[in-house]
Amino acid sequence: MTYALKVGVALALTATTALADGHAQNWDMPMAYAATNYHSEQGVLFAERVAEYTDGAINITVHPGGSLFGGGDIKRAIQTGQVPIGERFMSAHANEAPLLGWDNLPFIATSYAENAKLWEAARDSVNAQLADLNLVALYTCPWPGQGFYFNKEVASSADTQGIKFRSYNSATATFAEELGMIPVQIEAAELSQALATGVASSFISSGSTGYDRKVWEHLSHYYKVNAWLPRNYVMVNTQVWEALDAETQAGIQKAADETAASCAAKSEELANFYFDELAKNGMTVADAGPDFLAELEVIGAKMTEEWLASAGDAGQAIIDAYKAE
Repeated sequence: MTYALKVGVALALTATTALADGHAQNWDMPMAYAATNYHSEQGVLFAERVAEYTDGAINITVHPGGSLFGGGDIKRAIQTGQVPIGERFMSAHANEAPLLGWDNLPFIATSYAENAKLWEAARDSVNAQLADLNLVALYTCPWPGQGFYFNKEVASSADTQGIKFRSYNSATATFAEELGMIPVQIEAAELSQALATGVASSFISSGSTGYDRKVWEHLSHYYKVNAWLPRNYVMVNTQVWEALDAETQAGIQKAADETAASCAAKSEELANFYFDELAKNGMTVADAGPDFLAELEVIGAKMTEEWLASAGDAGQAIIDAYKAE
């Protein structure tokens, strides 16, 4: 038995004893993004729903902004039983399990409706993959479409050579390299400092990240590309989950399903608001030009081919199911 599994089993036994004795469980839930980000706000709503739907059997304290564990440490903290539950950017784990990069396939699903359809096609395969990682996904929530931030006008890759680019997973690092940029792995909580100190001067993300981090203090241009709509997911340790009785599981899952719906709706509601706020604070917000977009689409097709090669039959099955529906 691995160390992670031993710790998870011990945590689960503690949880089972607590419920059997009629005592409420108190769960700490680390989240990677700022308290004011809608993912974190929805996490708080999820915690409130869980308390209600489990009649107080499970009480969750949300720790946003990487305050309990940094974003890169959250998954392992859950796997090893340091905390029972938490949230992370799903494709951040694609290096470990390529299938989890399903939501970073450029220009495959570029609207909220298409992204929801792609998630339905991927859900079963993703859950099977997470089971191998000692995790259970409770709900996922999309970010708005991804675009590029720069501190100058960019018309094509001729303008991006040598730029230090903040990457958050293998897909964004690949995009950077294909455009002649230098990828630097930086967590969202560290982005403002990285921009201020010159560690990075460009990145791809939604308008949400730019708004949360007030990137207009350092950067001047945002180009709408809508390359993909990545997802965060809230996950729980498998042993902890399986130790819960069916009624408690049902209450938590009800809270999760409702939060998945409200979080997706909030994301879509805020998408244009973020663009307006970036522009209001002095940034140039524009669609990517035809030359730049054409280059990105070529890179995107190459990235999808590479992902299919690494994800294997399960990855191809996701694409086939998505296109067949």
